[in-house]
Amino acid sequence: MSTRSSIEWTETTWNPTTGCDRISAGCDNCYALALAKRLKAMGSAKYQTDGNPRTSGPGFGVMTHAASLAEPFRWREPRLVFVNSMSDLFHAKIPLEFIQRVFDVMASTPRHTYQILTKRALRLRRIADKLTWPDNVWIGTSVENQDVLGRIEDLSEVPAAVRFLSCEPLIGPLHKVNLEHIDWVIVGGESGPNARPVEERWVMDIRDQCVEANVPFFFKQWGGRTPKAGGRLLEGRTWDGMPDRSQLVTAPTT
Repeated sequence: MSTRSSIEWTETTWNPTTGCDRISAGCDNCYALALAKRLKAMGSAKYQTDGNPRTSGPGFGVMTHAASLAEPFRWREPRLVFVNSMSDLFHAKIPLEFIQRVFDVMASTPRHTYQILTKRALRLRRIADKLTWPDNVWIGTSVENQDVLGRIEDLSEVPAAVRFLSCEPLIGPLHKVNLEHIDWVIVGGESGPNARPVEERWVMDIRDQCVEANVPFFFKQWGGRTPKAGGRLLEGRTWDGMPDRSQLVTAPTT
């Protein structure tokens, strides 16, 4: 089932797949991995398959959930939907056929706006021509430091109505980000007991690049032991930039 989200830039989470594997430094303190372990202990049906202990963990094995594909059809009011807060839709273990089914659901429910975030932008690019691309689907990639800037190049080749970057957890500076084909940037510090600190100059540098390129900028949090520990203010104000949904959602693609 869907969950009303506490994430500042969305409204609802929808998990037609669950589970993942750590692939870069941004995954080191993965909140979803820790949550999956708790959900398994609570008996949650979606989290009873274990992943590789070196890269995943208890309850975090990659699974598809066909029954969850019906959920968006039951939501009558338009929603901003984060797809797979507990997984990566473009994980190598998720069959192309199932990814296509997820995209068909999104195309068939144009009243909702879907946000998909992946660290596997290379696979996304390679299969993009095999997917339906309705205007209500936004695609983003995680960019936590300079080491993974190449994900932006892969994302830029995808024919999505909105392409966005999630620089969270931001664990290093991002200089000279290519924003030419990017429509939105989210920045946030890490949270949790092992949170790595984010430096103000890193955030301000990205903010300044977005302002210069006229790209909406969203500052989610400074992070700390809890997500809200450091607040959201940057230079005395909040930054809640987002793409204009009213100009993007159209009729379903056929």
